[in-house]
Amino acid sequence: MNSVSPAAAQYRSGSPEDARRPEGRRPRGPRMPEPNGLGSPGAAPGEPDEVDRFKAKFLTAWNNVKYGWAVKSRTSFSKISSVHVCGRHYCFEGEGDIQRFQRDFVSRLWLTYRRDFPPLAGGCLTSDCGWGCMLRSGQMMLAQGLLLHFLPRDWTWAEGSVLAPAELSASASRGQPPGPPRRLPSCWAQGAPELEQERWHRQIVSWFADHPRAPFGLHRLVELGQSSGKKAGDWYGPSLVAHILRKAVESCHEVPRLAVYVSQDCTVYKADVAHLVARPDPTTEWKSVIILVPVRLGGETLNPVYVPCVKELLRSELCLGIMGGKPRHSLYFIGYQDDFLLYLDPHYCQPTVDVSQADFPLESFHCTSPRKMAFSKMDPSCTVGFYARDRKEFERLCSELTRVRSSSPASERYPMFTVAEGHAQDLAQDLGLDDLGAPPAPRPPRLGPLRAKRPSAEDFVFL
Repeated sequence: MNSVSPAAAQYRSGSPEDARRPEGRRPRGPRMPEPNGLGSPGAAPGEPDEVDRFKAKFLTAWNNVKYGWAVKSRTSFSKISSVHVCGRHYCFEGEGDIQRFQRDFVSRLWLTYRRDFPPLAGGCLTSDCGWGCMLRSGQMMLAQGLLLHFLPRDWTWAEGSVLAPAELSASASRGQPPGPPRRLPSCWAQGAPELEQERWHRQIVSWFADHPRAPFGLHRLVELGQSSGKKAGDWYGPSLVAHILRKAVESCHEVPRLAVYVSQDCTVYKADVAHLVARPDPTTEWKSVIILVPVRLGGETLNPVYVPCVKELLRSELCLGIMGGKPRHSLYFIGYQDDFLLYLDPHYCQPTVDVSQADFPLESFHCTSPRKMAFSKMDPSCTVGFYARDRKEFERLCSELTRVRSSSPASERYPMFTVAEGHAQDLAQDLGLDDLGAPPAPRPPRLGPLRAKRPSAEDFVFL
């Protein structure tokens, strides 16, 4: 069955039936042959048999249908409240701000489910529909960091101004997920700076291609996740994806002047960051750094005490956004208006793009339809991202985070995370701890009972 053409449809509508259906249900991965050699005759150990191949193809086809159909929808914005998008704010009272917001939004890379790419390692899956949404959200956060790293902070995609504009109406309400933009003829001329910026734009997009050789593509991220016991078809949490992104950047030779730091126990240790970005010669210029902070903002649901702090972070131009979403349904949050988060949604299945072509199409990597979600629906498990180009910006980031923590008694008593001097190892030794963890921060009042869990690599420190 063929999916609806992206040019003719936007996304599936939010029907009551959709609301009752669990999103992002974990699909069962391909069944591997038993160690004793049972399985299809002639199948090599570790290779999927014919039954596994059939299951993988059936699962891929079903998810392509589920996430490929689309229905047009609208998102309403208030004209009396500002929209904040990672350090920029827009008021929709004038046409100029609306256009600037549209250019800003459409310039961000949108990485969604894809189909018909080369099989992932360890199985037959040729699509990530139904299970790869957190990896896609992590890709979008990393992509935004790379745009800031290689392009000016105020860069916007010139061709994005001629794409079909998003529909913005006057009252604040929730909308449904977006669809890909509709391509219109290009009507702008590039000068030398624009040509160079467009070259970097295409280069960054190609790094996220769904091909085994792409340094930040799905194949590479799944490969790096294997060391943590994950495989294609498994659910990936925001904390695990943060560490996968760190490994991907460390092993990428195309970005030698960029490092990724993942915080420990909801604490950013300044000396650890300095050691990471200044080595091997502390006297040289610092590398740029992406700081990822996995946090948990409540028990089963988001604790409202953290909402003002989340808003403060999304108002900072050093913030890359938040990798989170709804339960079992990952989204990439980039801003807010009033009590609604603004996000990019990876839950749309598109054909794989061959980025080896000199002029491969870029339209499916950009979205023109912003969507909103109430803060109350946000899953408490998430990862906040920041980007600092140099030492000066890192010091500025630390000052901003300290200010956010002390902005209200609630955020100071129950901080999302903290910034500390020194190394994590030094603090652990001072406290007499065997591991590198700092003592847990005070917990806010729980909103409901919590189920006991065994510690795992994806667990977070409850604040």
